[in-house]
This record gives sequence, structure tokens and C-alpha cells, in this order.
Amino acid sequence: MGKVEFLTEASFKEKVFNFEANKDWKFEGDLPCIIDFYADWCGPCKTVAPILEELQAEYEGKINIYKINTEDEKNLAGMFGIQSIPSLLFVPKEGQPQMAVGALPKDTFKKAIADVLKVEQA
Repeated sequence: MGKVEFLTEASFKEKVFNFEANKDWKFEGDLPCIIDFYADWCGPCKTVAPILEELQAEYEGKINIYKINTEDEKNLAGMFGIQSIPSLLFVPKEGQPQMAVGALPKDTFKKAIADVLKVEQA
């Protein structure tokens, strides 16, 4: 079963956006994705974590879900101007990513997956 994957700056450049090679947004991935910017000490982040695990299983093969620890990856957090966590970046295959802030309920995730990522559940 697909697991939520943790990204470092190096894997982010490979799988999401190579900001060293491109000034403008260019998605490197082959599936739309959600990126969860979180920290271990953040209570609401802990609320979101199991929801993301469920969504990764439910949408397996249709989307990827990544997590970025804002404490370890300050450069990535700074690049996206992360002020509060959790911050969730919805990245469609085509077009601009959209950021949502806060511990979203599962239904809201599903709506964003449909509206922003253009992915319907099987």
C-alpha cells in the first residue's frame, strides 16, 4: 500500500519543483500531489496525519501525498512563505498549486482533490 512520503529539499526538487532549474512553476511529478507542511510539535498536524494516510490509500495510484517537516526543511518552508502549520499545498498536474491552511476535515480534502487536482475517487 502506498505510504505518505517524507520529502527533503533534494527529493522535492526531483518530485515536485526544481527551483534551481526553473524560475517559474514547473511540476516535475507524474501524479497530482498534496504536500503537508508540518512540524512534530504541532497539535493540528497530528489531527491531519491519519486523514492523509487514509486518503493516500483511497486514492492510490491517482495522487501522491508528501510531508515536509518545516523544522528540518526551513528553506522549502520559506520558499512557500509558510507562516502557520499545517499548511497544505494542492498541486495539480497542470496549472498553479493552491495552498490551504489549517487542519482540514476529510471532506474538504476530497473536495479539493476533485476541484484543484481534478481527481475523482475510484
